[in-house]
Amino acid sequence: MNTSELAALEKRVHAITRPEPALLWLYLLTALALLFAAPIVFIPLYFRYHTLWYRFDPNGVSMGYGILFRREMQLTYARMQDIHLSQNIIERWLGIGTVTVQTAGSGAGGNLTIVGVKDFNAIRDYLYAMMRGVRSEAHEPHPGAQSTDAVLVEIRDALQQAASALIAAKKVP
Repeated sequence: MNTSELAALEKRVHAITRPEPALLWLYLLTALALLFAAPIVFIPLYFRYHTLWYRFDPNGVSMGYGILFRREMQLTYARMQDIHLSQNIIERWLGIGTVTVQTAGSGAGGNLTIVGVKDFNAIRDYLYAMMRGVRSEAHEPHPGAQSTDAVLVEIRDALQQAASALIAAKKVP
């Protein structure tokens, strides 16, 4: 992916701050499927929808929701391990999807789930690009740092000099 494609993708993804209105319809259909418990199920889902927010920035992804019990989660690109897309049949019909970002060693509690977005493929591509960028930066040598080969050559030369000095000192009685 070249820099202009990444910049366009970044602009599209950074514009996503809220879920699509179709997510509210999904929540309503989910509640109606439970018939007698529909009001009990729909009320928390309604408030979750209206308080749900996302933020994509150069450091990572943040999301939050809740009125009485607020939940916020920040995830840096360096901690991301894998990204999954999912759509059930109703989400497919509504044109929305879910992006689940997994982290290492935290189990399901550390996963960040971005629900109710139309541009979920763009989010996945953007997150993968940012993950690769973070990892490639981590493997690049710091300015002024020597490569491993140069260090090994210096060690070899120092050992050869030390061996020559020992041999010369052994010859002198």
